Amino acid sequence: MLTPVLAYLVSAIGCMLGLSLTAKARVTTGQARVRWLVGGALSIGGTGIWVMHFVAMTGFTIGGNPIRYDVLLTTASMLLAVVVVGAGLLMVSFRGERFGWLLLSGTVTGLGVAGMHYLGVFAMNMSATVHYDTTLIVLSVVIAIAASTVALWFSLRASGVLAMGGAALIMAVAVCGMHYVGMFAMEVRPRVSLTPVDGARGLDFMLPILAVVSLLTLGMLLAVILSPSEQEMRVDAELLARLENRRAAQSGAAGTPVGPPVSASPPAEAQRRPSLFDAKEK
Repeated sequence: MLTPVLAYLVSAIGCMLGLSLTAKARVTTGQARVRWLVGGALSIGGTGIWVMHFVAMTGFTIGGNPIRYDVLLTTASMLLAVVVVGAGLLMVSFRGERFGWLLLSGTVTGLGVAGMHYLGVFAMNMSATVHYDTTLIVLSVVIAIAASTVALWFSLRASGVLAMGGAALIMAVAVCGMHYVGMFAMEVRPRVSLTPVDGARGLDFMLPILAVVSLLTLGMLLAVILSPSEQEMRVDAELLARLENRRAAQSGAAGTPVGPPVSASPPAEAQRRPSLFDAKEK
């Protein structure tokens, strides 16, 4: 029972950090926004989903039979989680909050998350025969799509520590629910095999991955702490917009010709009545 609790905490931490990064992205534009969104994808997809999956898998045993992991497939599952979450964040960030785009982004991301889970399960090598319950697999995919859609919606709306903390806890429940429904769909029947199981042990593979993920998480956490707050970034953006508007107005004024206005009527001196001085000149 230790691994489900640890998996939930890891997922909540990753989702919380990811929402903090996407909140920064909402008040920026251009390359700065893309960088914040990439950080959000690494946090939510890498830590909140993939690391949670791997932590939970360490609690999976088959009656003492050894379980090994295919390094290439396990790494591919991690990349898939980060890529699909990043794609979803980019789609909703640049396409706005329209329901159609939100649903499409959530569907694509959810299918990718479910694919990550089953690819990670397929990466396990063991002396056993595995069967799946199709109904539970479909249910896990539906949960993944719903969880992804909710996560993307929170990435557009959540602001403030309390709001993002509550959203992260809800997202972690959905992510863990998808994982354990998918695991419950498995039926494993051990078999006797004299051939040694290929692959890396879970702890041997997990320690370096966790070290890298921990360093990335720490770096992104420092970026969130040291960067200006969302309100400060919004004020700075408004100030920059005003300066740009003023500069554009000054440039337009500098481009206009300088001089007295051209009038179709003659000057006032030409319109005055003849005086005595004019008569003497004549």
